[in-house]
Amino acid sequence: MSAGHERRNRAFWDADADDYQAAHAADLTTERVRAWGAFRIPESELHVLGPTAGLDVLEYGCGAAQWSIALASDGAAVIALDQSRAQLRHARRLEAELGVAFPLVAASGEATPFTDSRFDLVFCDHGAMSFCDPAHSVPEVARLVRPGGRVVFCLATALLYLTYDWGRERQDTRLHGDYFGMRRFDSGEGTVDFQVPYGEWLRLFRTHGLRVEDLVELRPPPDATTTYDLVPRAWARRWPAEEIWSLRRDG
Repeated sequence: MSAGHERRNRAFWDADADDYQAAHAADLTTERVRAWGAFRIPESELHVLGPTAGLDVLEYGCGAAQWSIALASDGAAVIALDQSRAQLRHARRLEAELGVAFPLVAASGEATPFTDSRFDLVFCDHGAMSFCDPAHSVPEVARLVRPGGRVVFCLATALLYLTYDWGRERQDTRLHGDYFGMRRFDSGEGTVDFQVPYGEWLRLFRTHGLRVEDLVELRPPPDATTTYDLVPRAWARRWPAEEIWSLRRDG
C-alpha cells in the first residue's frame, strides 16, 4: 500500500497533468528537452548524464516522459516510470505523435516492480527523488542500478525550502526554517516534497553503496527564461535553487 504522501502526490499530479503539460510543453518538447531544472540548463553544457546510447535507462518519475523520448531517440533502451496515470497518458500520446515506443510503468517510486540491478542509469529531473522519502528512494535506486552504474537526479535545494516565507508565500533572502531535522515539506496544498541535510544524503548514499561523483549546483544564465514559478531568476543567480547529484554504485 502506498504511503500517505504518495497518495497525495498522485492525486495532485493526476488533477494537474493537463494544465502542467499545457503550460510547459514549449520547454519540454523542443530543443530545450535535453536540459535540466526550471531554467532548462542544457545537458550539452553540464554533461551530467554523458553518452546514453546502448544503456538500459530508467526515468524515475517521468511525467510525460519527454526526457525518455529524447534518450530513446539517441539509442538508449528506456523505461519510464511515474505513479500518475494522467501524466503517463500524455507520455503515451507523445510516443504516438513522435513515433517512439518504450515501456511506460505506473508504479510507486518507493517500491518499483523491477528486478535488482536492472539498469545502467537511473535518473530524474524533479522526479521521484523530490516526492519520495529518501529513506525509501535511495535504497530503491541503489537496488535498481547495476554495479558500476549511475544514479543522477535533479531536485530543489535545501536552501530554497529554508528561505521560503510560507506566511507571505514568496521566496525570501532570509532563513525561515530549521536546517536540522528538515525532511517533509507540506503546505497543505500542492505536493508533499522531501529534502534532508547534506550529511544525511551522504550517509544514505554510502550505506547503500552509492559513491558521489559530483554535485552540480545550477545557476541560470543572466538571460534565462522559464515557464515555472519555482524561484525568481534574480534569486537563482545569487543562490543555488536546484542541484544535480551524480552517483555511481560500487562495483
